[in-house]
Amino acid sequence: MSMPLTYASQNKIPAPQGGFLSFKPLPPASSSSSSSNASMVIPEVAEAAEVSPSLKNFLLSIIAGGVVLTAIIGAIVGVSNFDPVKRT
Repeated sequence: MSMPLTYASQNKIPAPQGGFLSFKPLPPASSSSSSSNASMVIPEVAEAAEVSPSLKNFLLSIIAGGVVLTAIIGAIVGVSNFDPVKRT
C-alpha cells in the first residue's frame, strides 16, 4: 500500500552554490580510446545505415505524393492563366 507524499516526506536537495554543475568543462579524451571506440561502433553504424524496404517504400510514397500535389497545383495555375476572368 503506497502512502501519499506530504511536504515533510519529500527529500529536498539543496541547490548548488557555484551555479549549474552541468556547465563544467569536460576533460580532454585520449585519442587512443576514441579511435578504439570508433572501430567497435562502425559495424553497428553500418548495419543501422541500411534502408529497410518499408522505409524505402514510405519515402517513395512521400515523393510520389509531392509529384501529384505539384501536378495538381500546376494544372490549377495553368488553367487559371489560360482563361482569365475579366471583370469591368
